[in-house]
Amino acid sequence: MRIGVSLSERSGPDALVKLTGDLKRAADDGFSSAWLSNIFGLDALTSLAVAGSQVPGIEVGTAVVPTYPRHPAVLAQQARTTAAATGPGRLTLGIGLSHQIVIEEMYGYSFKRPLRHMDEYLSVLLPLLDNQPVAFTGETVKGQIGLTTPSEGRVPVLLAALGPKMLQLAAERTDGTILWMTGPTTVKEHIAPTITAAAEAAGRAAPRIVCVLPVGVTDDVEAAHARAGKAFAVYGTLPSYRAMMDREGAAGPADLAIIGDEDTVGAKLEELAKAGVTDFVAGEFLPRDEGVRTRTFLKTLTA
Repeated sequence: MRIGVSLSERSGPDALVKLTGDLKRAADDGFSSAWLSNIFGLDALTSLAVAGSQVPGIEVGTAVVPTYPRHPAVLAQQARTTAAATGPGRLTLGIGLSHQIVIEEMYGYSFKRPLRHMDEYLSVLLPLLDNQPVAFTGETVKGQIGLTTPSEGRVPVLLAALGPKMLQLAAERTDGTILWMTGPTTVKEHIAPTITAAAEAAGRAAPRIVCVLPVGVTDDVEAAHARAGKAFAVYGTLPSYRAMMDREGAAGPADLAIIGDEDTVGAKLEELAKAGVTDFVAGEFLPRDEGVRTRTFLKTLTA
């Protein structure tokens, strides 16, 4: 199981400078990958183009870019530009539906037929990422276009998928899935067998299963649990994540955070590896000395 790290969403006039420093630290610490969310702050792909162009080697990925607000041709153009900035074989494009409350109430798009939307979205996005023109007319997405964006080779795609049908789509058409708020039991009993069987049936390579979870190495488990509960409370209100918590038997997001001393955290990561996770991405959330202790421990796993 490869070990990666989440990059914190930076703010302020020097946000990109800070992000570049974070990426350099991740690379220097030996992490195989670094992932940036795309929510309401920095645009993830633009930020990774800037930071990745200055920090060589480490894989950079989005976790994830919502599809609805961007036409797939626009996203393909941006992803290929980012790949050109970072160099061949370094960018992984993680995409996802986002959530109804975001897409409908904030952006004003319809969130109806999400599975069809994603299937049709991929029908435009994937050929363009592979430097092929596309002529596609679906019910939710259309694209009649070719791109002249410089190509740095194939850009792999991961689909944020939790339900059976979305996992099947991820297996049949992309390189795997990227998870958030999904615990080891759910990975072992639902995610891994569903996506792996679908990939085998489609004659495709074994999919990547990238699992992002909060992690903190500490002796004060109670305080860390309370901090996680406050920091990640919103995810317990979103139906797709709530369904995964219910599968796991978790009362809320804090129960999915990996918290404890080095032995405890190591054992929980080993459980994820045995469940089928190919890449664990650490969402570090503890401050000061506990943050240093967490990073120090994670570095021991990167060798």
